[in-house]
Amino acid sequence: MRSIAIMNQKGGVGKTTTVVNLGAALAQSGRRVCLIDLDPQAHATLHCGIEPAAERATIYDVLAGRTSLGEARRRVADNLSIVGSSLDLAAAEIELAGIADRELLLRNKLGEQAIDADYLLIDCPPSLGVLTLNALAAVDEVLIPLQPHFLALHGFSRLLETIQVVASRLNRRLKLTGVVFCMFDSGTRLAAEVSQDVEAFLQGSRGQATPWAGAQALRTRIRRNIRLAEAPSFGQSIFQYAPASHGAEDYRRLAEEVACGGATT
Repeated sequence: MRSIAIMNQKGGVGKTTTVVNLGAALAQSGRRVCLIDLDPQAHATLHCGIEPAAERATIYDVLAGRTSLGEARRRVADNLSIVGSSLDLAAAEIELAGIADRELLLRNKLGEQAIDADYLLIDCPPSLGVLTLNALAAVDEVLIPLQPHFLALHGFSRLLETIQVVASRLNRRLKLTGVVFCMFDSGTRLAAEVSQDVEAFLQGSRGQATPWAGAQALRTRIRRNIRLAEAPSFGQSIFQYAPASHGAEDYRRLAEEVACGGATT
């Protein structure tokens, strides 16, 4: 199973959109996919058409030891399931503060009950707190969605620092697989310059002893597309909401590219 955390400490960059639609595209291609929504905003859960409810087990209950991953997992489409989230997860940052090895809770839960899937995709919160650390400690790969503008480059360096720390202290398997550019406007010079800068940086990192030494800027660009913004309000992936849109086309290509890269573990 390939386990991938999709992370960026900045909101509004296409992180949750990528988790849900990449997962849906992989599922449509016949791969079994499980999503874990580690964001207290529960946007991935809502995007999949699940309304957070008090009586429904979530990843918060799993981390708190109240239920198992299997019991919290919900099927949302053929080959696609999700362990949902809720606002209760916001309390986890405080509640877990005094627990030993709190950064390893998710990894331990996955060790207790293996996920029957070909892909595990984790939607991280837009912060670098204990929930994101749990995701990074539990997976083998990281995928970073970036919006191609100047400020994204500053945030990118912070993300790399976090991955480096987790790889050195908690998870030596952790590697950055790649960067995917979202909300991409090929008609602007800024988008081209930022993407070229990231590509040049990753190319210059080849052979270095870093978790991103083998990373690449993925060829697929997720273009700006209003259908991608509309789909979550209907609780649908882009393939259910607008299967002929540019957004659906781009995420199909991204799924093919992701499936062709990275080692299966």
